[in-house]
Amino acid sequence: QVQLVESGGGLVQPGGSLRLSCAASGRIISINAMGWYRQAPGNQRELVAVIPNGGSTNYADSVKGRFTISRDNAKNTVYLQMNSLKPDDTAVYYCNVKAWTGVRFLDSWGQGTQVTVSS
Repeated sequence: QVQLVESGGGLVQPGGSLRLSCAASGRIISINAMGWYRQAPGNQRELVAVIPNGGSTNYADSVKGRFTISRDNAKNTVYLQMNSLKPDDTAVYYCNVKAWTGVRFLDSWGQGTQVTVSS
């Protein structure tokens, strides 16, 4: 099993910044990709950003130039720095980790953290 613990959500004014963190623990041999998704009320869950192990990052067009994804492999942690936030960024943000446990690959999700951008 792989457990994910997210932190860093909250309420911020338009133009402000937040930093999300997601720490993975459990029977992890290696982590392939780590990413962030979001889901706003009435919408489907969508990709925000993904960072493969050793590969190039990928961002949704709507967040390019404003959000930065990074990872600390020693801590099995992924971060999402969100700058110049807009009301449209309001959503529940979910961490996703694709990990190899030595037996199988697991596609794990965090519990979600609310990000609200409002004045």
